[in-house]
Amino acid sequence: MDPLSAATAPTLPAVTVDLGIDTRLTLLAAGLIFLLALGLGVWKYRQMATSASHLAHPYVDIAHRAALLYSFATLLIAAFVELSSWPTWVNLTAAGVLVFFFVVAITSYIVHGARQDTTNQFEHPSSMLHLGMVALIVGEMGGFAVLLAGFIDGQFLS
Repeated sequence: MDPLSAATAPTLPAVTVDLGIDTRLTLLAAGLIFLLALGLGVWKYRQMATSASHLAHPYVDIAHRAALLYSFATLLIAAFVELSSWPTWVNLTAAGVLVFFFVVAITSYIVHGARQDTTNQFEHPSSMLHLGMVALIVGEMGGFAVLLAGFIDGQFLS
């Protein structure tokens, strides 16, 4: 008899973790961004395999790397959301602002990679680009500061 057969293997109960909707949605966002990163990796590979230089367009490479990094950043954000003492709506709003700007950044890189219109979007910046960067800085730093303050309140001050 095979000791590894399914018939003789003990069955373990499923582990369920009770996460708030804010954490579950943030984890879902992390998973979707990671899936996007994997797809962008396929695009990058295809460009590397077919180009004479064996390099992908710089913005295809940037989109792939940014999506990978942002997926893990979103996973980190989910931990802060779960451990924050703020109300669900505050955590969800703060995380949503962060994820929104992560996705906007990745999308802009995808657009430049698809158009192959530049290798540096700051070479000829518009006032809209500068305004967008200010919004991104305020949104990302502000959103995370809210979650970090909620974490500090919930884990050290309460």
